[in-house]
Amino acid sequence: MTQEEFEHIAPRLRELMLSVGRSFFGNDDDAEDVAQEGLVALLRFIDRMESGARHDALAIRVAKHCCMDIVRKRKSRLFISGKMNEETAPPGRDVGASPHEDLEAKELHEAVNKAVQHLKPSERRLFEMRQIEGLELDDIAEQTNIAKPSIKSIVSTARKKVFEEIKKLRT
Repeated sequence: MTQEEFEHIAPRLRELMLSVGRSFFGNDDDAEDVAQEGLVALLRFIDRMESGARHDALAIRVAKHCCMDIVRKRKSRLFISGKMNEETAPPGRDVGASPHEDLEAKELHEAVNKAVQHLKPSERRLFEMRQIEGLELDDIAEQTNIAKPSIKSIVSTARKKVFEEIKKLRT
């Protein structure tokens, strides 16, 4: 696919990604982040995308991954000391954020934790290793003695379950 072809379909894909982001987070700001990160991710693989094909399903899948990446990034910020700054902010806490934003971040954090608890123990373990700890597939395979394709499949299934559970919890 050429850059020009991508620019032609990008508005439609952006709308799909915004919809996924709004559904997941419940607000336009995070949905914009999802759409922006998603389009950048798609742009990286433009040479592998077929011209003339519909890429709606791909855009939705990429948007879901972006949602989980945003949640993981927020969750990885740790509250280490009594001082609050950008490095030590608790999950989802942006220094200078409004009380409403803090509440939304806390609710999202709780929703993700509840959703992850609904996973089977084996799914939860691999999901947390990949999505929360950010381990690479090779590292997970080495630690668990599970083949990489199996890990990818299990994590993908777990990600879908978490996404669906969060949607239920937030409606």
